[in-house]
Amino acid sequence: MNWLQLAQEVIEGKKISNQEASSILNCKDDNLLLLMNGAFQIRKHYYGKKVKLNMIINAKSGYCPEDCGYCSQSSISTAEIEKYPFISKEEILEGAKRAFENKVGTYCIVASGRGPTRKDVNVVSEAVEEIKEKYGLKVCACLGLLKEEQAAQLKQAGVDRYNHNLNTSEKHHSYITTTHTYDDRVNTVEIVKKHGISPCSGAIIGMKETKEDVIEIARVLHELDADSIPVNFLHAIDGTKLEGVQELNPRYCLKVLALFRYINPTKEIRISGGREINLGSLQPLGLYAANSVFLGNYLTTEGQEKNQDIKMLEDLGFEIELVSKQEEAFSS
Repeated sequence: MNWLQLAQEVIEGKKISNQEASSILNCKDDNLLLLMNGAFQIRKHYYGKKVKLNMIINAKSGYCPEDCGYCSQSSISTAEIEKYPFISKEEILEGAKRAFENKVGTYCIVASGRGPTRKDVNVVSEAVEEIKEKYGLKVCACLGLLKEEQAAQLKQAGVDRYNHNLNTSEKHHSYITTTHTYDDRVNTVEIVKKHGISPCSGAIIGMKETKEDVIEIARVLHELDADSIPVNFLHAIDGTKLEGVQELNPRYCLKVLALFRYINPTKEIRISGGREINLGSLQPLGLYAANSVFLGNYLTTEGQEKNQDIKMLEDLGFEIELVSKQEEAFSS
């Protein structure tokens, strides 16, 4: 396969075939750098060498009634994690200040649970209004299954993006969770789109899915027109249903990132949870396909030390994408 030629065809509007998609995931390791070069040509065409930084605040930890097999916060998990109810508006604002100071452009307010209460949405809405005024950050909310009126309120408050991952293919979904359906997740993505909020939805790779499942989820996210696609790699936590599962290696993870770029050429592809343990020393190569990354810790697991991430971007010769208020603050 001529990866550069395929990349040029994708830039010109081609949708890759299932056979070509399969070839990406089955690319011989000896040809991996050629594949990543092709993915980089697509990434560079749409995003240049800029990288978007994202930061999470875990606004509510644990106490989730769902049975998601990958999650340490689920009802069936026995993992030892910190548990606490929804945090205050002031704590959310403190997190936004840290994000601003660390040149993070997108601040992600994430809460465990099936879906938010009216009080939760009110707290987030009030916080977002102040974040917009003080810091001008892009705000992404991730609060679970969403109702129409909740989406309308979040939009009114200034939420730019809503994350609700499909996680895996429709066929594989019941293996991961049984307390909500695949269609429930798709419905939430459609609701946020309906209310003018940018949809963010992605996948978790390494949950005993097939390569065909990976191709399918990449295609479905294209069809849903998700603006931002987080690609997570399973970090199997002791006490969860998927405890001990370790199917991934760094080279395959790079092939997955390349696949998502070839199938979703114009979209923000974000290397998300599990990158540190699954990509290891090959993390920098992932950014030849992806154009976005999380800075700092995740929900219940630690990320790479932020200075290491910044150094990695500098060594690559990439540029952090700033919001306008950050440009003003850091140029003075």
